[in-house]
Parts: sequence; C-alpha cells; structure tokens
Amino acid sequence: MTDPLRYPFLWRLGLVLLRDLLLQRSRSFHEDARACVALLNPPPEIIHPENIPTVGPALLVTNHYTRPGFPAWWIALGISAATPVEVHWMMTSAWRHLGLLEPLSRWLFPRLAGVYRFTTTPPMPPDPGDVEARARAVRGVLRAARAPGAVIGLAPEGRDHPGGFLGEPASGAGRFIEKLILHCQRIIPIGVYEGEKNLCVNFGPTLQLEIPPGLSADHRDRFVSQQVMRAIARQLPSALRGKYTE
Repeated sequence: MTDPLRYPFLWRLGLVLLRDLLLQRSRSFHEDARACVALLNPPPEIIHPENIPTVGPALLVTNHYTRPGFPAWWIALGISAATPVEVHWMMTSAWRHLGLLEPLSRWLFPRLAGVYRFTTTPPMPPDPGDVEARARAVRGVLRAARAPGAVIGLAPEGRDHPGGFLGEPASGAGRFIEKLILHCQRIIPIGVYEGEKNLCVNFGPTLQLEIPPGLSADHRDRFVSQQVMRAIARQLPSALRGKYTE
C-alpha cells in the first residue's frame, strides 16, 4: 500500500501572517501560495494548464477535499499558485464542532480573510441563526466579483464529505453561482486530488452553462448546481466523484 503524501507545516508563513495580522497589513495570496507550494517535493502536477485563466473575469469552482494530514487549505494554495492572477476566495468564518478550536477559529479566520482581502461565510452545514451573516457574505462576494478583472474562487460543497468523495452543495448554491456568472462571465471547473506521487490540480475547460427556459426557481437552482458539480467531477478520478460518476 502506498504511503500517504506528506505536507509541511507552514511555520514560516504562520509567523509572518501573525505579524501582518496584528499590524493589519495586506498580503498577496498568490505569492504566499507559490512560496508554500515550492516546499512540496515532488511538486504538484498541473493538468491542462492551457485552461488556467491568465486574466479575469472568471469563476473558479473546485471540490472540497481533506484527509488526516491534508488540510483543505492546500486546495486553495495549489490553485492560487498555478493561477497568475490573484484569486478572491470565499472561505469559512470558523470551524464548527471542534471544541476549543471553534472559538479560536472564529477569532482567527475573519482576520486572515482581512489580510488576504477574502470574503468569509458561516460554516456548513447551514444554521438558521446564520441567515443574515450568510446574506452579508453573498453581498461581499458579489461586490468583489464586480471589480474589473475579478477572479473568484469557490468550493460549492462548502464542507468535507466522508471519504473525500464529491458531495452535494447546499440548497441555494446554484442561485448564488448564477448571480456570480453575471459578473465573472465564465466558469472554470477544477479538480484537486492526490495522485500516487504528488498533488494534482486539474483545470477543466470553461463550462458552457445553458439553462433550459421555464424552470421554477428551485429547479433552476438545482440544475445550475448539478451542472457545476458534474463539471468538477469530470476533473477528478472516478473514485472521488461520488454520486456524480457518469
């Protein structure tokens, strides 16, 4: 059996982030991602680099995958290191149900988002008390998407699923994506996964999203989210596609 890949703990980045967090300095996530990815040996495999957007506007959609030893932030690091422009990521505002780590994350994550100019959203699964905070997050991402040349990064699932399989996004994800593409214009599906020897980042072709006329709001929401998730699934090994295996 192949040993799992190993990823370094980012001590140096953590120290400079803490300094800039306390001093309220902005940082480039693209440059920090490149520095972090440079520590990986062997380096990540970038699949279909011809599909990487070199300019915005664009919406990057990816899977949300973790395992013990592989924190989800390596997905954003791998994508941002390969993308030559800054990506505005939507990230969770906290970890939920993790004991003492939850209040620490609620303090830390919004401040990290401020350093990188990201938008935070309440953690999944949805909580009825988070309705207003989630609405603020949507408005914040839409403001970012209206900036000239914006590139937005989003994991529609918003959480881990057992076994690392691709899972369904929450209700409303399709409506949110439809609002974003009014400004982002094109959707680039990406699959991030671990190969036998290295991390793989697979950039798919632009998703041509054609919505049938006459759908109800709920059916339209589900249609968009399912089309996006199937496009992400096509960039993943079949073993990780979950219910989206074709």
